Amino acid sequence: MKLLGKKIAIMLDQQYQEIEVWHPYYRLKEEGATVDFVAPKAGATYLSKLGYPCVSTVAAADVSGGDYDAVVVPGGWCPDFMRRDESMIGFIRQCVQADIVLAAICHGGWMLCCTDALRNKRATSFIAIRHDMINAGAIWEDAECVVDGKLITARKPDDLPAFVKALINALS
Repeated sequence: MKLLGKKIAIMLDQQYQEIEVWHPYYRLKEEGATVDFVAPKAGATYLSKLGYPCVSTVAAADVSGGDYDAVVVPGGWCPDFMRRDESMIGFIRQCVQADIVLAAICHGGWMLCCTDALRNKRATSFIAIRHDMINAGAIWEDAECVVDGKLITARKPDDLPAFVKALINALS
């Protein structure tokens, strides 16, 4: 159990990509981590793109980035909804300020574009948002998983094994 005592936030909103939430969730739990689903509202049910439910643990306004060792930002269409919520933007900015591990996959990089986390950092994302990442200061690479210090990014669900392995390694 490499992550015993570690606390990790998975950001959540409607239209999340199922496997980009549940694969990291179960792998992190298997390694002993405590995992919270951080969303606009606590105790609310958020549906994935295919309608799979996930109940949030805490509201973004009620926690701080410094409460966690890492944050995972999944893709799907949820980052588009998260970017509309000031409490979610505030939470990800606090995570950056707290200098915790930032892990974003697919469209999850959109949330990092709301911060200065990408400035002069190597990163990847789903190809459709690469220009947003570049405009936010990223040195964008088309690679399975890119690790630059405490920033971990991946392109798509097929990259989850490398993405989650890098996240576990960064925390252990």
